[in-house]
Amino acid sequence: MQNAPRPDLALLSALALLLATILLPATARAVEWPQEITAKEGTIVIYQPQPESLTGNQLTGRAAFSLELNGSQEPVFGAFWFTANIDTDRDTDTALVRSIKVSRVSWADSNDAQEQRFSSIIENAVPENGFSISLDRLSASLSTAEQEQKSLDELKNEPPEIVFRDQLAVLLAYDGEPRFSAVEDSHYERALNAPFVVVRNTKSRECFLSSGTLWYRANDPLGPWTPTEKPPADLVKMLPAPDTADAAPTTPPEIVVATKPTDLISTQGKPAWDSLPGGALLYVTNTETPWLRELSTNNMYVLLSGRWYRSKSQSGPWTFVRADELPASFKDIPPASDIGGLRVAVAGTDEAEQALLDAQIPQTAAIKRSEATLTVDYDGTPRFEKISGTQVAYAVNTGAQVLQIDKRYYAVDNGVWFTATSATGPWVVADEIPSEEISKIPPSSPVYNTTYVNIYQSTPEIVYVGYTPGYMWSFPYYGVPVYGTGWYYPPYWGRYYYPRPPTWGFHVGYNPWTGWNYGVSWSNGFFSFGMSWGGGWNGPYRPWGCCNGWYGGGYRRPPTIINTGDINIGNNVNFGNRTNIENRIGNNGIKLADRSDNLYNRPANRTRNVDRATATRDLKQARPAAKRPNDVYVDRNGNVARHTGDGWEQRENGRWQADSGTKNAQRPGTPATRDIPKPANPPAAQRPATKPAATGRQTLDHSSLNRAQAARSTGLSREMSRARPMRTGGRR
Repeated sequence: MQNAPRPDLALLSALALLLATILLPATARAVEWPQEITAKEGTIVIYQPQPESLTGNQLTGRAAFSLELNGSQEPVFGAFWFTANIDTDRDTDTALVRSIKVSRVSWADSNDAQEQRFSSIIENAVPENGFSISLDRLSASLSTAEQEQKSLDELKNEPPEIVFRDQLAVLLAYDGEPRFSAVEDSHYERALNAPFVVVRNTKSRECFLSSGTLWYRANDPLGPWTPTEKPPADLVKMLPAPDTADAAPTTPPEIVVATKPTDLISTQGKPAWDSLPGGALLYVTNTETPWLRELSTNNMYVLLSGRWYRSKSQSGPWTFVRADELPASFKDIPPASDIGGLRVAVAGTDEAEQALLDAQIPQTAAIKRSEATLTVDYDGTPRFEKISGTQVAYAVNTGAQVLQIDKRYYAVDNGVWFTATSATGPWVVADEIPSEEISKIPPSSPVYNTTYVNIYQSTPEIVYVGYTPGYMWSFPYYGVPVYGTGWYYPPYWGRYYYPRPPTWGFHVGYNPWTGWNYGVSWSNGFFSFGMSWGGGWNGPYRPWGCCNGWYGGGYRRPPTIINTGDINIGNNVNFGNRTNIENRIGNNGIKLADRSDNLYNRPANRTRNVDRATATRDLKQARPAAKRPNDVYVDRNGNVARHTGDGWEQRENGRWQADSGTKNAQRPGTPATRDIPKPANPPAAQRPATKPAATGRQTLDHSSLNRAQAARSTGLSREMSRARPMRTGGRR
């Protein structure tokens, strides 16, 4: 429960409440800044906070504010530094900042006696509440903070087998050689390790593949597959009805079979090349895979799972090219062009930097111990395999992710750590984990993604947890996001089949509006249902994670669904600008989803979450500060400044004064200057607790102010764009 503020602290407690209640927790509208509340002594206005760093779920930052005291003509301006924890909700694009601790206060407009009094009050009176901020504003602001970008040198980047077809084609990717299991009460058996419905007649040995509307037959599961209009009647009866009524394509797609990591690039006819403005790059327009040619070298480039590969010809050899070593012409791809979405895969572009900033912000949740349960099923007696270079072993004969460390067991389920003294349980939500040892797990291990799940703090009833995109197999790599580790993880075979997360073969692509998307080929309505057959078709297949097709770590087995209302349809989301994407898929009633997916908020996981409305019901709400521009900032040294059309003004001696260095300042809305060196962030102990003695006017830190101003403008623009009606209704 929140303690009532002491009467003599009303003014600064009101300030704390403002921090606690700046935004509604879930809205589809843009957020107005600054915010204000009315206190007994007057009005308190806080300007948009300026984050300095984000480590795990701990945010540090600073903010400018003013006190408009009753009976006073001029507001009193100041700045404060704070630390806090954040709870994020990507479904609403907001972060709740809680447990705020004010560490330092600086006043531009107070005398020493006032300063000492106000500083003491603030540092002792701020209750443990929180305020909300949109993720767009938070991530944009973090671009001004000092963030250490680490690339993962142990990711595997050798190209998969790259197959080209100049006709409509679909990749039938087996997880190794085809393996079959009997379908009970029938003379059929089905392939367990294929993403599509592949069936073999145990008597005639004929094989059949179906999309629900199209049928193929073959004498061997590896093909060749040919269309047929006369599938066995009893087999047709056993299959569920297609999920959609999409018409079959006029020409049945070719079935391309693979038993090792492979990516298929198909064009509708011969590749059709078009040029971008400037003529430095060509791109293929009739494919769903990003495929470019750089004219100065005549090299071809393709983008697979966020990785670029280069070759002189389609036949190869293909070599990996880091995103920060691409030709300069890639940065010049126009954002509004047909391939504008590819800029997110080019290091140094705004789109790539935004994607990496998003990846720094964890998705968090407060988990009720009483509602979070876990049951782990094994194929026989639990079997563990040692992970080289660590003291960790992982269970191989289960669909769950179970680790054994120093005679104790830990498991991750949908972003929550559990622990037990036995491999079979009982399992309880973990308060802590051996993080140092777990962090040594390398990308070559199929449980590598567990290193991206964290426990932040706990109470007897609640455990605060969170994960970053690495848990969902998305990693920052030399300036861009890439998907998958690139390692092939062999499946487990026993009575059950446990597949492991793949990197290749499912048209994995990233765009700035929906994040990672999956597909299998053209959006033609070919494969209209997925792995689950229902009834007697539930063979011994078990997905990694054993629930709803999701692999451990929240990785969903890539869908075999195309154009059914799901937006995972290859080029339509991976390979264009937002306007073109909306035009292409909007006619089908499909809307773009948000760029991220909240694993904790999936229907099966919601019951274990602490209800946000209940948790924040005692928080008062601030209101927008009417007719006040969001133009006041604080630099790293505690100087309060505001931005005008002509540059910066500094707050000093109760008034705004033009700054002598404003000739270098940027006008509102302009991008931050990228070559401005970032000054070192002064340690907290070196920051001024109070305003320095009046020994001369302080010089503003223009570098930090310019970046903060540009980031604030960028965040507002992104937030306004995301608040459009197109924001809702999508399904990832």
